[in-house]
Amino acid sequence: MSLAKILSITAIILFGFIGGAALLKKSKKQDATSYEPLQELVVEEVELAQDFLPSPSTPASTPYVELGPSEEKVIEPSPYDTEKFVDQGDEEDRIEEFFNKVDPRLPIVETVIYKSRVNWLKGRPAWLSDYASHYETSRHFIARSLNGRPDYFKQDIAEGDRFNVLRKDKNFRFHFVIDTSTCKMRFYYVDLDSKDKILLKTYRVSLGRPDSKKTSGLLTPLGCYEVGSKVAIYKPNVMGFHKGQKVEMIRTFGTRWIPFEKEISGCTEPAKGFGLHGVPWIQEGNKLIEDHASLGKYESDGCIRLATPDIEEIFAIIITKPTTVELVKNFSQAKFLDK
Repeated sequence: MSLAKILSITAIILFGFIGGAALLKKSKKQDATSYEPLQELVVEEVELAQDFLPSPSTPASTPYVELGPSEEKVIEPSPYDTEKFVDQGDEEDRIEEFFNKVDPRLPIVETVIYKSRVNWLKGRPAWLSDYASHYETSRHFIARSLNGRPDYFKQDIAEGDRFNVLRKDKNFRFHFVIDTSTCKMRFYYVDLDSKDKILLKTYRVSLGRPDSKKTSGLLTPLGCYEVGSKVAIYKPNVMGFHKGQKVEMIRTFGTRWIPFEKEISGCTEPAKGFGLHGVPWIQEGNKLIEDHASLGKYESDGCIRLATPDIEEIFAIIITKPTTVELVKNFSQAKFLDK
C-alpha cells in the first residue's frame, strides 16, 4: 500500500474519531439540561410512591419510601390542643404564598435553583422528579411554581430555573376543618413545634344528602380522619367502576380524588368510601364541563366536593405531607387533633 493511501486512511479514521467524540459530548450536555417528561396519569388509582409521595405516617426527616405491610405505623389519637387556635374568619386566601418566588412566601416553603448535577445524587443527572423526591414535594406543586400559574402538567425545566418546594426542616402537617352546617371548608397548616394553626384558605364545598338516620344528619360523617395513600387523577375517557357500573370517572369524581384512609377521633362512620374530590362534570353540547351548580349544596353520596381549581391546588400541595380532615357541625367545635 502506498504512503499516500496510508495517510488518507489515517486521516479519515482520525476525523471520524473527533466527530464521534464531539457528538458524544453534545449528547451528554443535552442529557444534563433536559427534563424528564411527566408520565400522563390515566389509571384509576395512582399510588403515591409513583409520584414520589410519602405515606402520611412517615416522619418528615426520613426519605419517603413505600412501606410494606409489616412496616406500617399506627397513629394513635392524642389529646386535643386548642390553646393557640384563633378563629381567623372566612376571608383568608394565602395559596399563592406557597408558589411565589419572592415575598410574600409562607415560612414552610423555600425557593431553590435547579442544577442538573447535585451532590445528593452523586453525579447522576437530576430530573424534576428527583427534586420532588428529595424535597418531599409533589411534581404538581413544583410545576405550578415554575410556571407561575395553575399549570400542573407543563414541567419543562432548565439549568438555573427557580421554583418553590416544601421545607424539609419544618415540622408541620395540613389540616382541613369542614363546617357541615354551612358547606364551608377551612385549610390550615399546623406547626407541630409551636402548635400554631395557620389559616390558608376557605373553600365552598358540597356535602352529602340529608339522612335523619345518620348521627351527622347527613350522608357525610363527622369526626377526624387521616387522608389516605392512594390518589387519582381523572381525565375525559378514563373509565372505572362506581357502584358496580363502569363509568367515565370525571363525571362522578371530577379531576382529582383524595381518599380518607383512617379514623382518628370521634368518627361516626368508617373512613372507607369517603374523600375529597372535584365536582362532577356534565355534558353540555359536545363537550364536558364541571357542574358548579352543586357547590354549597347537600347532594353527594357523602364525599366532599370542590370546584376543579380548588381540588387541583389542594392535591398539588397536600399529597406529600401528613394531612387530616375534621368534620364538625360548626367551626367553633374544631379541636385540631395533634399527634
